[in-house]
Amino acid sequence: MNYDKFGQAYTTEDDLCDLLYCDPDLDLTRFQVAGPGVYNKSVHATYAGFPELRPYVPIDYKEDVPVELFDWSQQQRWRMPEQYAQLDIAEWVLAQCKTEPELQRVAQELLLFQERDLFNLLRWLKYFVDTMRANNIVWGVGRGSSVASYVLYLIGVHRINSLYYDLDIEEFLK
Repeated sequence: MNYDKFGQAYTTEDDLCDLLYCDPDLDLTRFQVAGPGVYNKSVHATYAGFPELRPYVPIDYKEDVPVELFDWSQQQRWRMPEQYAQLDIAEWVLAQCKTEPELQRVAQELLLFQERDLFNLLRWLKYFVDTMRANNIVWGVGRGSSVASYVLYLIGVHRINSLYYDLDIEEFLK
């Protein structure tokens, strides 16, 4: 796996072949590939029905682009499966609530997340946590102001129940 100066992961066709030798069932659509032309041309020529490789497209960052615009453009490129990208995260989080105080807190937090256009972040965090759980990856109990978010607790990002400890969401989403 290679990384460009912005942290984008990409691979080459040769590296991808090596990965396929180790795991023949590897999902090729998960990778950005530098120079996928030969493979994609073969797929079309043979009518094999194999998935095409996604080309690696370097970020075209220009020095005169405001940081906010660059940041916004990158936030439009979430790398997650379609089922997570289409997930109604608000409905999912609300369904996790068991009491009226939980519902009120989640509604308050969701409004704050929505005001900041962070629903895609919540979807990606749900995907990330589910992936870590599926692969038995251990992560921390919680750090910093994020533990003030009950929504992040419900998603599984941390294990600190902010309602129990009466933590103010404003500590996280200022």
